[in-house]
Amino acid sequence: QVPLVETGGGLVEAGGSLRLSCAASGHTFSSYTMGWFRQAPGKEREFVAAVSRSGIGTYNEDSVKGRFTISRDNAKNTVYLQMNSLKPEDTAVYVCAAKLPTTSIYSPSGYNYWGQGTQVTVSS
Repeated sequence: QVPLVETGGGLVEAGGSLRLSCAASGHTFSSYTMGWFRQAPGKEREFVAAVSRSGIGTYNEDSVKGRFTISRDNAKNTVYLQMNSLKPEDTAVYVCAAKLPTTSIYSPSGYNYWGQGTQVTVSS
């Protein structure tokens, strides 16, 4: 088990910024690729970004490229999602997840552990 707890969500105006954090418990954090997904009401969960175990490799969904940055601090067992230039269509529950390196980073089915999520609301 890898308990994950997200923080940092909230209400922000369009064009604003938020930084999400996801803290993991245990001593195996650096063994997992970490990802962020989001789910808006009535929509399926969608991939946002992922970061490799070392933090060197990052992957972003096309609509967030240039606006969102994923990073991790293995010493703090934490992964971050810096979100800039937020748009109303970014409104969703953001969830972090952990996976072993052998599965797809883009599909929710590839992830083994999930947090509860944090709400991000962007007003126009």
